[in-house]
Amino acid sequence: MILRPDYVNEIKKFINVPLVKVLSGVRRCGKSTILEMIKNELMINYNIKEKYIISRTYSKMQYNDMDALGMYKDLVKCFIDEEKYYLFLDELQEIKGFEKVVNDLLENYNVDIYVTGSNSKLMSSEISTYLSGRYVSIPVYTLSFKEYLTFKSKENESLKNMFDEYLQYGGFPVIGICNFDIDSCYQVVYGIYSTVITRDISKRHKIRNKDLFDRVVKYVIDNVGKTFSANSIVKFLKNEKRSLSVEAIYNYLKWLSDAFIIYPCNRYDIQGKSILKTQEKYYLSDIAFKYSQFGFTSSMISSMLENIVFLELKRRGYDVYIGKYLDKEIDFIGIRRDEKIYVQVCREIPDNSNRELNNLMEIKDHYHKYLVTNDLLAKGNENGIEIMYIGDFLLKENY
Repeated sequence: MILRPDYVNEIKKFINVPLVKVLSGVRRCGKSTILEMIKNELMINYNIKEKYIISRTYSKMQYNDMDALGMYKDLVKCFIDEEKYYLFLDELQEIKGFEKVVNDLLENYNVDIYVTGSNSKLMSSEISTYLSGRYVSIPVYTLSFKEYLTFKSKENESLKNMFDEYLQYGGFPVIGICNFDIDSCYQVVYGIYSTVITRDISKRHKIRNKDLFDRVVKYVIDNVGKTFSANSIVKFLKNEKRSLSVEAIYNYLKWLSDAFIIYPCNRYDIQGKSILKTQEKYYLSDIAFKYSQFGFTSSMISSMLENIVFLELKRRGYDVYIGKYLDKEIDFIGIRRDEKIYVQVCREIPDNSNRELNNLMEIKDHYHKYLVTNDLLAKGNENGIEIMYIGDFLLKENY
């Protein structure tokens, strides 16, 4: 088991704190393995005996017909003395009414609770209502570039070669661990995608026209990093002699976000310091989702570089927006408490790079500004704007 210390260190802050630790993210991003790491941490560094650690994986067949009451009885019978018990509840969203069970256990028993799920229901208004501020949300993403290097541990490979590999393979841990060829990699990722689309969305929401839903999903994936609206999807389908309402499109986008296939990225008015409600973009939870549908081509690189930077900022705890300053656009603004950074992403810097830099130069505040590129030789500082190769940017300790 290869450690992911950033997540372990984040969760360690809350061990024995009376809050439910909620790990959520797309299927196969490594949530269950992180739970195992925390169990090991408890036994090795906190001297917790194994009998006080209770684990359940609710996606297993044995729990297929379990309801909330059954879940409650199953767990409570494990509490045989007054010692603290550590509950690790995997894929919790499979149990309808789990919120009431978790709340009751938290209030009435000496427990420390860790849960995972592949659906944003775990962070919905329901759990917020039942737990009323008594939980902490820890989003889990597929491998960062730094983690990918650790998983692959190819010491003699150049940074450029390793990033190019990461760009083509994506960051699912199963890809990082195994030495798949490119076709096998995309086949594995397609299997993950199909599970989410079929089980987590189509069946859960009783989608009748699966073919039409699949077409919408492919449109969204094909247009990652581009501005589009529900109306533009309706027009696209109309050209294909198909019809779907704007309301249905919005539902599909929400369900894709709920299942962590995509993340919305809203616009932020830098002058007005306000979030705009229109012209948002969407990015994938892992770039390999796109390749599993369309293969990998060089024409995708620019948008996938953006996607990688977007996810890196999210991993580091930034709220990420598309910046709007007058009539200019900044690829990303990252806001984290009182911190702010601006990032422009480009495949390569043209001979005349003024166009790439001008948008950033227009912003007169003192926050860090970066021009991130796939050009290995790009480096330097121009008018306070740091120019960096993307591999170096992703490995940079602090922004």
